[in-house]
Amino acid sequence: MAKENKKQVEQITDMEVDFAQWYTDVCKKAELIDYSSIKGMFIYRPYGYAIWENIQNELDKRFKELGHENVYLPMLIPESLLQKEKDHVEGFAPECAWVTLGGSEKLEEKYCIRPTSETLFCEHYKNVIHSHRDLPKLYNQWCSVLRWEKTSRPFLRHREFLWQEGHTMHATAEEAVQETQQMLNVYADFLENVLAMPVVKGQKTDKEKFNGAEETYTVECMMHDRKALQSGTSHYFGDGFARAFGITYTGKDNQLHYPHQTSWGLSTRTIGGLIMTHGDNNGLVLPPRIAPIQVMVIPVAQHKEGVLDAASALLDRLKQAGIRAKMDASDQTMGWKAAEYEMKGVPLRVEIGPKDMEQDQCCICRRDSGEKVFVPLSELEETAKRLLDEVHESLYNRAKQNLEDHTRVCMTLEEVKAFMETEGGFAKTMWCGELDCELAMKEQAGVTSRCMPLEQEHVSDVCVCCGKPARHSILWGVAY
Repeated sequence: MAKENKKQVEQITDMEVDFAQWYTDVCKKAELIDYSSIKGMFIYRPYGYAIWENIQNELDKRFKELGHENVYLPMLIPESLLQKEKDHVEGFAPECAWVTLGGSEKLEEKYCIRPTSETLFCEHYKNVIHSHRDLPKLYNQWCSVLRWEKTSRPFLRHREFLWQEGHTMHATAEEAVQETQQMLNVYADFLENVLAMPVVKGQKTDKEKFNGAEETYTVECMMHDRKALQSGTSHYFGDGFARAFGITYTGKDNQLHYPHQTSWGLSTRTIGGLIMTHGDNNGLVLPPRIAPIQVMVIPVAQHKEGVLDAASALLDRLKQAGIRAKMDASDQTMGWKAAEYEMKGVPLRVEIGPKDMEQDQCCICRRDSGEKVFVPLSELEETAKRLLDEVHESLYNRAKQNLEDHTRVCMTLEEVKAFMETEGGFAKTMWCGELDCELAMKEQAGVTSRCMPLEQEHVSDVCVCCGKPARHSILWGVAY
């Protein structure tokens, strides 16, 4: 490694030395995020925000293909409106931020800055749902929400963060449950086929489900350090919110009915997830399908005649082929450029210099493996597209291997404790379904329930904690 390249990389703490510091170093050095003057509120820098824009574009396309429409509701919720759904309010109360002044005057009623928007959607739905012909309502909102977190970390836990929140209303419970599960599958497909993050799909326990929900489904991912990241959730509310807000519709039988509700969300914490799933000690490693720059073109010995023109021609060809490409023709050294785009996780680097021009070729370097291949210029577009797909598959398979290697069947609580202390990952056990055992697992083994996998696996007959007959297989782990 060139000295200049090495110097760049040394700015990042090795993940084996201090994983938390490695993560923060990558967020900062790759210019994804910066700190603001308000604790827990971060600045999304252009490169970090570009990743979120690509996530938005990919998800928005999927939502609209399924008939969802984007809306935007106010960011302020009157206290009286929030109080209509008791369980929902109690769950969010510690995290709510309130507006009490309008200008210099005290408000007659204080307003909560939205931590989520179920109550606002219910207020609106009461005004627009009257007949079975008004259903289903398939809405989605892209916005920010505010939760007054005590601790914060870039992307993983912000006081203000960006997300999408889907809110739908359906005539029957069956339709709403189908929507809940459908959107969980949308998230799973997106995470695996765009972010190259393998998932476990499952249902949350009653203790861990969303406030006010009857059922919460989740996609759980495993990070490099073998901790879990809840990467997207989908909730079935039944008709509880509809009853609380007086939302009814006249059915085909000419009788009044309560509609059934869902909500589902995915946030900017997925950026933190892809950093911790794919990054390495040289910096960020971006899955090609989400990377703001898929290919960086670098002219070698650009001061020599014809080199810049040759590099520009390659850039134009890549763009015309639908590849997100840029060129660095700055006066920085070759070593600096190689280290910079390695740190920023650009999937492919295309280099061309005088010797390459003589042989009618270019050099393509992969970020995931560091492998370099010399490619005839006539095969540039075809090879670049193939390599981008190969990088995606390589990243996915590597993460899948990490998930499989660190998921362990445990028969006793002592086995869970030993596994977490020596290795860490997902402990797969049987569970009786009782809250006391779930709390005991937290107190004695330091783990929380991640999910009851949709693909249930019978690993024993008894609960890992109490020894009574088991009802579910379940995954336990330490989560972000």
